[in-house]
Amino acid sequence: MSNLTYVVSSAAGEVVLRRPPTGSVLPTAHDMVREHRVITALAETAVPVPRTLYLCTDPDVLGAPFYVMEKVEGVIASRQLPAGFAESAADRRALAWGLIDVLADLHAVDPAAVGLSGFGRPEGFMQRQVRRWTRQWDASRDRERPDLDRLAEELAGSVPASPTGPIVHGDYRLDNCLLDPDRPGRINAVLDWEMSTLGDPLADLGLLLVYWQQHDDAAARPTVTPSVTGKPGFPSRREVADRYAERSGRDVTELPWYVAFGFFKLAVVVTGIVARVRAGAMAGKGNADVAELVDPLVGLGRSALASGNLD
Repeated sequence: MSNLTYVVSSAAGEVVLRRPPTGSVLPTAHDMVREHRVITALAETAVPVPRTLYLCTDPDVLGAPFYVMEKVEGVIASRQLPAGFAESAADRRALAWGLIDVLADLHAVDPAAVGLSGFGRPEGFMQRQVRRWTRQWDASRDRERPDLDRLAEELAGSVPASPTGPIVHGDYRLDNCLLDPDRPGRINAVLDWEMSTLGDPLADLGLLLVYWQQHDDAAARPTVTPSVTGKPGFPSRREVADRYAERSGRDVTELPWYVAFGFFKLAVVVTGIVARVRAGAMAGKGNADVAELVDPLVGLGRSALASGNLD
């Protein structure tokens, strides 16, 4: 469950307030101090983030710690492009390149230079990630899924050597960014930093490509979150990877492994949703049908590992 975001209006203008979800949550999963810290640290870098204004750690004020930041204007491209926005192929490519260039800028930030040297444990990051999500799968098994077990084993047995850990966002995708409505290639702000840490930069790129639909995708490819990138004019996943490699100077040879891990992670998330729905702890339109996504996600993950490509 994501942190909650509110627009607060007053005579002085509008600001944005972020707080953890209501109810019982794990404090480490919704750490407002941590999220406030990374956004504040990035304020003077090339990474566009909202300016933080206030942090309150006293839970008696609103029932939980919270922070306040400036409201950044912009549009969000999620299931559909806003009317009149990025209508040409040139604008759509500019939008994609802007998104990738900001990701490369984030991964180029020296954590120590912005006061984030202790923000995470980059050594062994991906090994821990595979173990963590395998444990999550063990805890939420909706039924026996041997192919999901095999994918977990294949990932654990082939973890690439991770580079020295830069700052990673943890959920970097187009709909977590505010876009300039008049300049499609400009990202006004990157949002939702609750999963950020120091880790492996290709984990960010791999997950982005999991969500990145392309125009010629087969109908069988599952759509976890409908994306505007499937519209004509947006670059392919291979082109996105090549742009990142050029912009960052990083080797993306092992990127299919990270894409496979992204599919594994999403498959585990879906099994957790299935388990909660069946236990009566989660309702909502569409949640009852998500079980059908698990096997295709696992298949795409295993295919990425076996083929070594981004198709």
